[in-house]
Amino acid sequence: MEELIGTQKPVRRILDPDEAIAALERTVPGLVALRRQTQAVFDWQEVEEGAGRALPSDFKSLAEWYPAFGLDDFLHIMLPWPGEEIGQAKAEGTESKRWDSDYPAELRPLELVSTRLMPWGDSAEGDQFFWSVLGDDPEHWPVTICSRNGPWWHYEGGMVQFLAELCDGALDPWALPPVKPEITGWAVEGGGWRQTA
Repeated sequence: MEELIGTQKPVRRILDPDEAIAALERTVPGLVALRRQTQAVFDWQEVEEGAGRALPSDFKSLAEWYPAFGLDDFLHIMLPWPGEEIGQAKAEGTESKRWDSDYPAELRPLELVSTRLMPWGDSAEGDQFFWSVLGDDPEHWPVTICSRNGPWWHYEGGMVQFLAELCDGALDPWALPPVKPEITGWAVEGGGWRQTA
């Protein structure tokens, strides 16, 4: 069984999705080159029905403006592609499969054995990034990090704010390596992935 080593809190939690994205864009200036010219339209009601619950607004807003992307050849942020979000989930067998972690309960910290974990990112080194579904309000779910080195920890801010603070050094990465604010890859239409040169 792994250990939950603690919780980090932002100085100020950003609840407005546009403000959180602006903070991430300031921290990772190369991200702006990937920004869609117009906000993508998703059938969030159907996506959320498939997930079995509402999703955090900062995640939805990030997906509407950006494709999935990678940071520093390390962290991969999983975002749906507009128009493919439902079909992809159905192709995997069940819509909820995409939204449920298969991390074995017996390997989780005791505090998280019965907690629903919803994945939104992973690393090239085997680290996993989730929301811990604690309560009915997705705007207050903590980000939960499962380090490949063993320790688990929480961040009490949204996932977009987490990315901004991880890349700008405001957050102690604990069991993670430092993450440079560099875009090193992104999803393209049709399911491909483009790497930076």
